[in-house]
Amino acid sequence: MQVSGIKNATIEVAALGTGSIGIRDSKDPMGPRLSVTQADLKDLIERIKAGRLALR
Repeated sequence: MQVSGIKNATIEVAALGTGSIGIRDSKDPMGPRLSVTQADLKDLIERIKAGRLALR
């Protein structure tokens, strides 16, 4: 995934045993992580595709 001109910006997404979705930077696996619901991740992806979020 390339975000707003940033080369090699890659995220990893994985289903967690809790029913949540885990998201992290693949180049910094011990760094910050997000945990979201499936509905929240779907909403985020839809907003990005629709251009309703400014990614910089």
